[in-house]
Amino acid sequence: MRTASKALGALVLMAFPAQAATVTGTVKAQGGAPFRGAFVQAQNVANKITVSVLSNAAGRYAFADLPAGQYQLRLKAVGVSAEPRAVTLTANQNAAHEFVARNGKVRWTEISQYQGQVLFPAVLGNNVLKGKDILLGRCFACHAFQSRMASFKRDENGWRDRVNYMRGTMHFFLDSQAPFTDQQADDVTAYMNLLFGENSILPESPADMPAYKNTVRNFSDEAMRIVYVEYDIPAKNRFPWSAVEAKDGGFWIPYYGVANRIGRLDAKTGEVVEYRTPNLGTAAIHSAVPAPDGSVWFTQQGSNKLGRWDPATKQIAEFQDSYIPGKEGLTSGGAKHTTRVDAQGRVWTTGTPLTMFDPKTKKFTAIPEVPRVYGLALDRDGNCWFAENIENGQIGVVDAKTLKVKKWAPPTKDGRPRRILIGADGIVWFAEFRAGKIGRFDPKTEKFQEFTLPGPEATPYALGLGRDGIVWYSSEHQDVIGALDPKTGRVTEYPYPHAENTMREFFPDSEGRLWFGSPANNKVGYFTLK
Repeated sequence: MRTASKALGALVLMAFPAQAATVTGTVKAQGGAPFRGAFVQAQNVANKITVSVLSNAAGRYAFADLPAGQYQLRLKAVGVSAEPRAVTLTANQNAAHEFVARNGKVRWTEISQYQGQVLFPAVLGNNVLKGKDILLGRCFACHAFQSRMASFKRDENGWRDRVNYMRGTMHFFLDSQAPFTDQQADDVTAYMNLLFGENSILPESPADMPAYKNTVRNFSDEAMRIVYVEYDIPAKNRFPWSAVEAKDGGFWIPYYGVANRIGRLDAKTGEVVEYRTPNLGTAAIHSAVPAPDGSVWFTQQGSNKLGRWDPATKQIAEFQDSYIPGKEGLTSGGAKHTTRVDAQGRVWTTGTPLTMFDPKTKKFTAIPEVPRVYGLALDRDGNCWFAENIENGQIGVVDAKTLKVKKWAPPTKDGRPRRILIGADGIVWFAEFRAGKIGRFDPKTEKFQEFTLPGPEATPYALGLGRDGIVWYSSEHQDVIGALDPKTGRVTEYPYPHAENTMREFFPDSEGRLWFGSPANNKVGYFTLK
């Protein structure tokens, strides 16, 4: 647990202009020209809350309403560097700082997953490198290469140790559909050693590869308006999946992987309090949401359990669901994925299969017509909508009263619908991960509309709806977030301050801001437009 001073507080969350400082300035290239599209970050030294803004076409950046305190100002852009600045801000101060972006090398840790997929070799001499398909298809399901591979230099034994560690801790997932064999482990170890070992075959910079320039994405002037506010998770490798606001204003965070904890963030102070689940082994907590009674329900994908945090005792109880005989301990035999709590207190959970848990009877009810499912959302009548992220997957709904199921196939075959949400008007929105589209479905007319997203691998994952009707998504492979205006079909892409954003869900808070987790970067936060 980390404790932070409440007096240094909430940055743009709670600060009042009459009491807050303003920081403005210019980012210039080495030759003196304005530098567009660099992130300037102001991190509060006491509570580690970081605000990130972008320099515009004139190189100008601005922070408004920073509470008094000590800050570190940093510049962050691909292939450049600048000296950080330590500043002390007082109330009502107007400070100015200029940055010069020094040219440097583009690093492998700075590029997107898509860029890595294009640039990583599939053949060496006359030999096909089998490990590439394994790395992309099996390992990148939870994380990519930037934070856990490109950030380190290891010999082959070091990479083998990491592969064996993942085989043990993620057995429930890796061996689910087909066993992760010793030969696959050897192949992916050899491939990782070729890429990031002591004698890497990659150039020092991806920009030295001819194909690199064709993978670079450009952003519009509109995209320079985005502002991120982020919170560091106090311990390493927590893998925070999302952040959901409770009635008391705190934010609940599920930690995927081996941390076996949920966290509660105080957004005013940056303090995070953690609660450990009793589960032995990898819990892989995938989703955590507050219930109307103040409790918090969460899923354990690794153990096929539901957990409940009790607000009175601050203790966690677990509820074990059954596995398909012969598939115990595997997600293909039973898994808990995304969860929501309805007005009756019933807990709906996707995974294998879709289930409904009644806390009164402590019994699970499986929905056999939905044997494998990913995203879910509850409409105003408590009906459970779902998205099947499987081959030729459909969207559908379970009637809250009768538990009868109805499904519809989206127009794009095998688009892999992943996340799903319901607007205030009852319109259903869903992200088609493989197709690179956002789908719209009207339950009244039962008609679909699809919006194609930009980029070679748009891969929409997290999905959120703004109060203005704009549909937001994160791109898993492009490391951007995007905003779709359904009225015009126009999509605006926005950069994110870190590579490997790995955002899984967007949740609106009471002020309409969309919150996210960035598991690979060990951060949670929200974004707004200025």
